[in-house]
Amino acid sequence: MTLLQRTGIVCICALICTALWGSAFPCVKTGYALFQIDSSDTASQLLFAGIRFFGAGILALLIGSIGQKQIILPRKSSLPKILILSLFQTVIQYTLFYISLAHTTGVKGSILQGTSVLFSLLIVCLLFHTEKLTIMKTVGCVIGFAGIILVNFNGGMNMDFHFIGEGFMILSMLSASFSAVFLKQFSQDDNPVMLSGYQFLLGGAALAVIGFACGGRLNGFSPAALLLLLYMAFISAAAYSLWGILLKHNPVSRITVFGFTIQIFGVIFSALFLRETDSFGRQTLTALALVCIGIYLVNRKNSA
Repeated sequence: MTLLQRTGIVCICALICTALWGSAFPCVKTGYALFQIDSSDTASQLLFAGIRFFGAGILALLIGSIGQKQIILPRKSSLPKILILSLFQTVIQYTLFYISLAHTTGVKGSILQGTSVLFSLLIVCLLFHTEKLTIMKTVGCVIGFAGIILVNFNGGMNMDFHFIGEGFMILSMLSASFSAVFLKQFSQDDNPVMLSGYQFLLGGAALAVIGFACGGRLNGFSPAALLLLLYMAFISAAAYSLWGILLKHNPVSRITVFGFTIQIFGVIFSALFLRETDSFGRQTLTALALVCIGIYLVNRKNSA
C-alpha cells in the first residue's frame, strides 16, 4: 500500500479537492458580478469559464514543471488522451452545464450535479468492468445522493423535465463521469498533472473561442476581478491535478464518492462569504451526515 492509498491521506487529499471546488460556488457568483455577466448570458459565461480553465492549464503545467525541475511536455502517444480528456472534462461538460443552467432551476441543477458520482460507479462497474458493483458501494452512493437532495430541498421543487435544461445537466454530469474514468486509465502511463494541464489549455481555449464567437464579452476588469480569476484558475489546476493523482492510485468509486461533499462545501462557503445564511442550518448538517455515511460505506474494506 502506497502513501496515497492510506485511508487518512485519501480522505484529507480528496476533501482538499472538494473544498476547493466547493469554494468555486461563491467565486462564480462574485465573478459574474465583477465582470458584469448576466445569469442568462450563456456565451459570456462560456468565455469566462474558458479563460479560467486556460489559466488553470498554465498554472498546472507551471507547478508541475517546478516540481519536476523541467518543463512538462506531452509525448506523442499522450496527445489523443489529452484530446479525449479536454473534450469530456471541459468542452462537453461545461458547454452543456452552462446551457442547462439557463433552462433549469438552481435547485434542480445542484441536485443533478450529484448524479456524476452515481454515473462514475456504474461506468467503472458495468461498462469498463474494472470494479465490482457491491451492495455497500450502491447503498453508500444512494445515501450520499440523498444528502445532496436534502441540502438543496426547499419544498418548492417541481418535477418538470426539459431536455435542454435537466437533460443537458444529466449529460454534462455523464461527460464528467467518463472524464474521471478516462483520467484513471490514462494516468497509469502518463503524468496526471501533465494530462490535467494540457487538457485545461486545450479545453479552455475551445470554450473561450465558442463563447466569444457566440457574442460573449467580459467587462469590468479590475485588480479584484483579475485576482478572483487567478484564484479560480488555481482551484481547477490544483484540485483536478490532485484528483487525478488520487485516481491513479485508488479505485474510481473510492475517490469519486467524495464528490458529494462539493455541494456541502458550496453551501458552507456561500454562507460564509456571500452571507447566504438561510441555506445553512440543521438541514445542511443532516445532509453532511448522510454524505459522510455514504463515503464511509463506499470506502469500507469489504466494499471493494
